[in-house]
Amino acid sequence: MRPTTTYYLISALFTLAAALIWGVNTLFLLDAGLDIFGVFLANAAFTAGMVVFEVPTGVLADTVGRRASFLWSVAVLAATTIAYVLVARSGGGLLPFALVSVLMGLGFTFYSGAVEAWLVDALKAGGFTENMDSVFARGSIMSGCAMLVGTLAGGILGDADLSLPYVVRSFALVAAFGVAWIAMRDRGFTPKALTLGRVLPEMRTVLHRSIEHGWRVAPVRAVMLVSVLQWGFMSWAFYAWQPYFLELLGRDAIWVAGAAASLIAGAMILGNGIVEWLSRFCGRRSTLLLWAAGVQTAAAVGIGITDSFAVALILFVFFAGAMGVSGPVKQALLHASIPSSERASVVSFDSMFGNGGGVGFQSGLGWLSRAQSIEMGYVIGGAVTVVALPLLAVLRRAAGAADLIVGRRAGIEAACAAQGLPHVSGVDAVPRGSGAVPAAAAAAPES
Repeated sequence: MRPTTTYYLISALFTLAAALIWGVNTLFLLDAGLDIFGVFLANAAFTAGMVVFEVPTGVLADTVGRRASFLWSVAVLAATTIAYVLVARSGGGLLPFALVSVLMGLGFTFYSGAVEAWLVDALKAGGFTENMDSVFARGSIMSGCAMLVGTLAGGILGDADLSLPYVVRSFALVAAFGVAWIAMRDRGFTPKALTLGRVLPEMRTVLHRSIEHGWRVAPVRAVMLVSVLQWGFMSWAFYAWQPYFLELLGRDAIWVAGAAASLIAGAMILGNGIVEWLSRFCGRRSTLLLWAAGVQTAAAVGIGITDSFAVALILFVFFAGAMGVSGPVKQALLHASIPSSERASVVSFDSMFGNGGGVGFQSGLGWLSRAQSIEMGYVIGGAVTVVALPLLAVLRRAAGAADLIVGRRAGIEAACAAQGLPHVSGVDAVPRGSGAVPAAAAAAPES
């Protein structure tokens, strides 16, 4: 099987498996006996597991091998998914759910980055000379379709029995394990022996690089703090809407939760898809991020204020779409702000910040949901995300050339912007009134 075919199949199976429980997870935990605060403490334990294990599992993937890392991922996730069902059936409680959630976080960190690294190495070893962007784009399309199918199917299965999406998820993970066992081979990469003496120095190196090229760089630090707010709030908001929306609807139709999750996932995909179109009318990444942040804050607060299911769903679609826009733009700005040699370290550090925010938001807003209400969580949590706006304003002043959207018109537009000349082709390389642009913008790499 060709590496690209294997990559598409594995990405689709893994995303399908993950998405099966996205629309029903909160309802499942509530049905298992947890209150709303307990649900978010269990979810926070999952996110904390990702924070703790992100770097060690990355080191493992770069030593023992990417194939081994992925196989460990699906094995751990299949086992912990079944364990979730067993804990629920035995009347387990918060502590068992939290322990299983931590191990589930471990499973996801084994997956993080390993399959992409395996693909790039395998293609290079095979003499692949085409554009990698198109390969990743097709993989994203496959994953997006799998996500839509998974969230909708999870809602339909959950309508019959809330445990069914978890059982089916385990079977999908077993299928992914089988495909990887047969088709994945570490080509272009030589596995190394993993020892404790190797892991600890490597972790110290990653931490040093992350601080030096991440936290101490003003625009990168701003991006990380925005991640704490936006992804932290999203990690609570995505699961809080399930019982809240059904309450607004006035009936326990689990399939509606699955359909809504599918619609929300589709909105995020659409947001990803319109980034290129939006960039034709906007020449700075910070402008897109500021508009997206404003939409997210307004929509989040609106979700908590309204008492209409339809209005709340529409607002969440806008919220998810804005997240879909900001995600790739933030990634592009981050990559343009750090040296290529430190890319993996800083990106992992940013991920850890986002997940750390998830632990805080899920715990804090989970408590508020029990003490007050879920809608109050949307109002307060959404209002807190407004802090992203001044952070993005700081980023706008400090990012320099990395803030410019450089694409098909890179050479002409960036040069015109650097020299203060009028925009060309009806597109503002830099919006009017945005201030001076560093001359280095003309030499900015394509992102």
